[in-house]
Amino acid sequence: MSREVGFDTETQRRRGSAKNVFSASQRLCVKILIFSLPLMSSSCGYHVGGHSNLLPKTIKTIAVPAFGNVTPNYRLPVLLTADLTRELISRTKYNIIADPSQADAVLTGLVVNFVSSPTIFDPVSGRATGVQAIVTLQLTLTERETGKKLFSKPTAEFRERYEISTDPQQYFDESGTALQRLSRDVARSAVTAILESF
Repeated sequence: MSREVGFDTETQRRRGSAKNVFSASQRLCVKILIFSLPLMSSSCGYHVGGHSNLLPKTIKTIAVPAFGNVTPNYRLPVLLTADLTRELISRTKYNIIADPSQADAVLTGLVVNFVSSPTIFDPVSGRATGVQAIVTLQLTLTERETGKKLFSKPTAEFRERYEISTDPQQYFDESGTALQRLSRDVARSAVTAILESF
């Protein structure tokens, strides 16, 4: 009987020791992880937009005047101007204004084309369930004082695919929220194209 008690006591002691070793190793892993996170994040090549010097040092302000438009869709240029302005504010360090005469650089845009067409159809109903929208823009970022083009894309094409549950012609109706979503996606892609050129 005493041997069984001794065995139980010894087993409990070993288990407690193993538990202590495991928790000590866990604590060590957590400490290593905490101290190595800053090193890993600084060496992985990722950086937050606006923290690198993307344009000439003389550029402090960028003007984004209202976009021009040669398409029947009158609302898209208005949305794109606002969304591009918002993207530049959130992703760069520059002061974004509307008046070109007060800016160091001016981002001008023209909506050249806008097309949406169904890409996926429901085999049962025959109704479109996916649509692809193609927006073509002319984008130019110009240094106001010198007239030098810092970025120029005469035919910047942006393609976005969406799942839909209604007729694609109505999906991109000017009153719909889908047009707003399209504008935000295009603005995000356009700003990325501008920033990656530097």
